[in-house]
Amino acid sequence: MRADTLKPVLALLATVFFFCVFSINTNAQTAKKGVGETELRYEGAPSGISPESTKDMVDSDGPPMSLSEFSHSKKIFFERCAGCHGVLRKGATGKPLTTDITRERGSEYLKVFITYGSPAGMPNWGSSGEMTAEEVDLMARYLQHEPPLPPEWGLEEMRGTWQVVVKPEDRPAKKMNDYNIENVFSVTLRDSGQVALIDGDSKEIIGIVDTGYAVHISRLSASGRYVYTIGRDALINQIDMWMEKPDTVAKIKVGMEARSVEISKFKGFEDKFAIAGTYWPPQFVIMDGDTLEPLKIVSTRGMTVDTQEYHPEPRVAAIVASHEHPEFIVNVKETGKILLVNYEDINNLQVTTIGAARFLHDGGWDSTKRYFLTAANKSDIIAVVDAKEQRLEKLIDVDKIPHPGRGANIVDPEHGPVWVTSALGNEKITYIGTDPVNNPDKAWSVVRVLKGQGGGSLFVKSHPNSKNLWVDTPLHPDASVSQSIAVFNIDDPDAGYEVLPIAEWANVGDGPKRVVQPEYNKAGDEVWFSVWNGKEQRSALVVVDDKTRKLKKVIDDERLITPTGKFNVYNTGHDVY
Repeated sequence: MRADTLKPVLALLATVFFFCVFSINTNAQTAKKGVGETELRYEGAPSGISPESTKDMVDSDGPPMSLSEFSHSKKIFFERCAGCHGVLRKGATGKPLTTDITRERGSEYLKVFITYGSPAGMPNWGSSGEMTAEEVDLMARYLQHEPPLPPEWGLEEMRGTWQVVVKPEDRPAKKMNDYNIENVFSVTLRDSGQVALIDGDSKEIIGIVDTGYAVHISRLSASGRYVYTIGRDALINQIDMWMEKPDTVAKIKVGMEARSVEISKFKGFEDKFAIAGTYWPPQFVIMDGDTLEPLKIVSTRGMTVDTQEYHPEPRVAAIVASHEHPEFIVNVKETGKILLVNYEDINNLQVTTIGAARFLHDGGWDSTKRYFLTAANKSDIIAVVDAKEQRLEKLIDVDKIPHPGRGANIVDPEHGPVWVTSALGNEKITYIGTDPVNNPDKAWSVVRVLKGQGGGSLFVKSHPNSKNLWVDTPLHPDASVSQSIAVFNIDDPDAGYEVLPIAEWANVGDGPKRVVQPEYNKAGDEVWFSVWNGKEQRSALVVVDDKTRKLKKVIDDERLITPTGKFNVYNTGHDVY
């Protein structure tokens, strides 16, 4: 064999050997630590974009593929890969997979890569059994063709979906029911495309409201009257809690895929505007708070904060409403920019751009509601924004893959006020000092790190009236961990945690039964957990007495299909966490 022919063959064999060894050694280690499978579960969630909405682009420069093969591969990519690599494959939390790269690598290299994964975090789709050898071959060829483009979604498309079901003048002038709506929970029923409104006092379901698919969050108007939900499919529902039977009064689809919605809270602008950010197209839209009429669309495409390269798909992650200025604070994930969007005059929109760190995701306020702390998850950084001074306060190194939800504000016995995040990638629970006035030497620094049950945590939670800090681990591969909850005594954090068998208490039968997202009632004396099972299996909500840590109630109803996020009306509207 000629030397120039032998060289690429030897390189391919070396690659195969490396990935085989890596798969045997590293995958075993990561599975043991709960990291590899944890990240796979988190990043591998399907895109909200329907593959059928994109155009097939089987071009002559890629390997031969039939239209049916291309269509099947496209479905796999949107379900498995788009969350990491981006719809356009330009790279997000995963590496770029553009055709200049994939065609240079070639089919054999790509098949090895897809089969065995990589040390950088690429899942071993083939050796794990997640993809068949035939599917791996399809994907290797598919990645050498230009990506199919989802349609853009502008004002015309938004207005085409906008519905005012009940006009503001036809809505109740006063509350028409007897519910204590400040203690109502809006509960995501992920796979049924609904939310359940549950009376926190009686623990009874008030009603089931049809919404977008897999509602990511529920947010509350400043008045506490309206619940706004947004599905992964970018459908927003505005639910009026004053109605005799609370239901949707307006809705709109703001894009193809989305995660965030928020409502103005600054004094004098309460409930005047709503805002939603989308994953596709990469943009945000400001709407009328009463009707959801779309008013202003702003693209987030632009340069990254680090290499200052153009990115065509910077997705909008968390959005919060400032209490210091008439502004929304908008996280732009892939570029690492935090935008302070002033809504005083949306026709002459003023946007302050803060360079933070790439892969911005979720976050929340400190206890004073002046400082916004947000995770740049794949960068292993917490960014702190001073909303009053409208500037970046600090970038704080943490690890690994912080995922705070909104975080938890507690008073540490040694370090004073702190904000807490857990992590996807390891067992660390990180305390960050938040008191620059009385504890300036500890402000915006990591002051304490606790060890929880393991990686795979999505949410931490506490309450001003509680002495407990609750930490979930729903994405941990060990069922005994994912089906339970860890709880720490705030006054004695070094004592370790107590484990409560939440899924066992739910008694719902077989299934994964992941325990996810602690959420307090308004009084702070109960904490609610979702026992998230398969769509065809029984799920439930478990209510625990916060003081005694004993089971108080199991809400077990056949209508509770895959419950995940829960949002108490008062706590969510007032940023209590």
